[in-house]
Amino acid sequence: MLPTDPELFDAAAFEQQLAADSNSLATFRSAIEHARMVLDQRFLDQHDIHDVVHARAWFIDQLLEQAWHAQNWLPGTCNIALVAVGGYGRGELHPYSDIDLLILLEHEQHEHLHAGISAFLTFLWDIGLEVGHSVRTVQQCADEASGDLSVITNLLESRLVLGPNELLVAMRELIGPQHMWPSEQFFLGKRAEQRERHTKYNDTEYNLEPNVKSSPGGLRDLQTIMWVARRRFGMRTLSSLEAPGFLTAGEYRLLSQARAFLWQVRYALHMLAGRNEDRLLLDYQHKIAHMFGYSDDDNRPAIEHFMQKYYRIIMGISQLSDLISQYFEETILRADSTELPTPLNERFRIRGGYIEACNPYVFSDTPSAILEIFVLLAQHPEIKGVRSQTIRMLRDHRHLIDDAFRHDERNINLFLELFRCTEGVHMNLRRMSRYGILGRYLPEFGRIVGQMQHDLFHIYTVDAHTLNLIKHLRKLRHPDFAEKYSLASAVIGRLPKPELIYLAGLFHDIGKGRGGNHSLLGADIAEEFGKLHQLPKADTRLITWLVRNHLVMSVTAQRKDISDPEEIHNFALLVGDQVRLDYLYVLTVADINATNPTLWNSWRAQLLRQLYSETRRALRRGLENPLEREEQISTRQATALSLLTEDGVAPQAVEQLWSQLGDDYFVRHSAGDIVWHTEAILQHGDSLEPLVLVRETTQREYDGGTQIFVYGVQRHDFFAVTVTTLDQLNLSTLDARIMTSKGHFSIETYIVLDAEGDRIGDDPERIQEIRTGLTTALRNPENFPAIIQRRVPRQLKHFSFTPQITIHNDAQRPYTIVEVIAPDRPGLLARIAGIFVEFNLSLVKAKIITLGERIEDVFFITDADGLPLSDPDLCHALQESMIAQLSTGASGTVTHLSNAY
Repeated sequence: MLPTDPELFDAAAFEQQLAADSNSLATFRSAIEHARMVLDQRFLDQHDIHDVVHARAWFIDQLLEQAWHAQNWLPGTCNIALVAVGGYGRGELHPYSDIDLLILLEHEQHEHLHAGISAFLTFLWDIGLEVGHSVRTVQQCADEASGDLSVITNLLESRLVLGPNELLVAMRELIGPQHMWPSEQFFLGKRAEQRERHTKYNDTEYNLEPNVKSSPGGLRDLQTIMWVARRRFGMRTLSSLEAPGFLTAGEYRLLSQARAFLWQVRYALHMLAGRNEDRLLLDYQHKIAHMFGYSDDDNRPAIEHFMQKYYRIIMGISQLSDLISQYFEETILRADSTELPTPLNERFRIRGGYIEACNPYVFSDTPSAILEIFVLLAQHPEIKGVRSQTIRMLRDHRHLIDDAFRHDERNINLFLELFRCTEGVHMNLRRMSRYGILGRYLPEFGRIVGQMQHDLFHIYTVDAHTLNLIKHLRKLRHPDFAEKYSLASAVIGRLPKPELIYLAGLFHDIGKGRGGNHSLLGADIAEEFGKLHQLPKADTRLITWLVRNHLVMSVTAQRKDISDPEEIHNFALLVGDQVRLDYLYVLTVADINATNPTLWNSWRAQLLRQLYSETRRALRRGLENPLEREEQISTRQATALSLLTEDGVAPQAVEQLWSQLGDDYFVRHSAGDIVWHTEAILQHGDSLEPLVLVRETTQREYDGGTQIFVYGVQRHDFFAVTVTTLDQLNLSTLDARIMTSKGHFSIETYIVLDAEGDRIGDDPERIQEIRTGLTTALRNPENFPAIIQRRVPRQLKHFSFTPQITIHNDAQRPYTIVEVIAPDRPGLLARIAGIFVEFNLSLVKAKIITLGERIEDVFFITDADGLPLSDPDLCHALQESMIAQLSTGASGTVTHLSNAY
């Protein structure tokens, strides 16, 4: 602690002011505010963060001493001590950290001290200190600690502030490991506590808004290391861990620098928030990035540079935490083990279920053993992991991985062999990444370690997402996931070379952060990898093609009209053959699941399944013999008519109704949809009342979302009324198909999901609520509700950008396509629909996609006469209006504009 710091706190001047001022509260508050300003300025002036954090604890010591002596204690205060515990006990305080105090008493007969203790604590709260306190006797401390892991942990860091040291010595003696919580039990308890805490944060260092203190790799992990080391070995400071057999000088330096960085981040958080805030929220990430001197460049904004360093720091902590935890397990839990090691080969053996090097020179004598150990782990899944000393040896020999190492045929074969293993591919790639081996062997992978994209769509860093994708590919092969991913599981099981899909997954996003199209850049990197690793040319071509086109299937399924045979034919031409289709399908399924758990829903699953099935059918038919629209229409009509006749519907009535519908209707709807619509419309008769039906079914052709069917007199505002009402009903619209019959009736089909991304299910009350709400709104569309003004979620506020509006005509189809990329906001779809009403435009169909903080919607529209837009001035006015009404504070002009009217 600091011996003296007059600028921060001058005891003599303070006592003088206290004596002269009758309002002691004001004097104490003024001292606290002065200290805060001094320390904040030192922080901004980049003083050593250790000095700043310890100086605040020293200041609180001085203040508590003044407050303690300011109380009118009765005789007997020699039997009481003021003890700092927790973080304050370590002498570490950030601007708004809790000040944890233990008022330690000699025995229970302390009634005469109650008034003084109460007055002291009340005074601390009155002057604005956030105090956590307990009042216990020495024996009570022991009693509480014996049964509560958090209490014993807190007391381990006790430090005397005032009073007789004998009380603290006595308490420490009673809670020693010889009396309670022996080091084995303590270690197991802290490890279980850590695992539970990690689970709370999704067991990943790469949360979008990490908790600096509690997330994996955060300060709490460092503290856990220290608690166990203190309990077992008596080590009280981080520097004491730099000892033979414990931490090397380099490892200690890494941990010390990591702690300093996290302390800086935490201090900045407290200072910006004005409270005890440990969550690195998006609100603060941008400000801290610039506070720390990061700036935007051509490829990435400042916030991504800052967060990449943050993630790399906490990953380094996690790596060393794993190593030290493994060391604790070996020295604490298995120290007395007499089990003899089992040889694997001349370089490695198994001891206690963990692999270890046979001698200290394995990696220096045989550098290829650096990769061999991971292949052995995959080939022997019964091995639990790597022993701590061998982990350290791996880390110490990473420098041997250079260009010569990468070109060595033995290493090339070992790396490829890992991908051919039947088990452990993901686990050991993850180990390689965690120990810093993968980024050395593949420098391009090393560049994406810790690289975060500043959006709500990608919630993992690029490297974590990549390994997560490979994990999902492995899960597709597991029987437990066969039901949820039935088609993908079947397809991946028949891939001729499964290792190629893992390699494609490894490279699919490796080009990110370089500027330019990451798919093309990644394909170039994958091609070089294939040449270096002497893959067959056909394998290299397949991997490269997959990396280059890994987004195409998802984009086609979600943004194109895959009910149109021409779209299917174009996609089939791109794919070329069944093998590529199989590989691309499973890669796409894994990619979506690995990007963000909320993205995969029944509707996306159905779209991909439909695209796969239709493309497979087209490939079987032959690319030179595509399915014609007329053939598809004829087939669907025949199937639907047969089903309707079986239900007793008169063919003449069906044919009369169908004669009013255009060909597009039969292209865009399945035979099952046509039957459903036809029966409903015929039963509805000539009524002018709107018809609303909601259907939930488990039939495969409809699987993926809840269907809402609307039939009524044609109006341009039908779409606006419907989506606004659906929004009010807390439903998300994913797909809209609007047809107009020759009798001027609208036939509309919507696919919706609830707020959680699920189908409505068999819920009669909810279905009736939807039907009633829509029927009421459509009966009087001129009174349709105003756009909902719900509060914008906090995270969305940080992703404001100028909407991108593209308008163009499709020479093959009779409508205009409007593509909208805009920040997501409550009621956004209803707002877009309102713009179409304002311009007297009719919607033919829509594809609705929400990707994190933004929407990427596609609308197919016509003018009031049912024709594509042909007036450039009208298109320009429509663009300007959409930009103005969809903007949320962003400035700028149209960023992408097509004038192909």
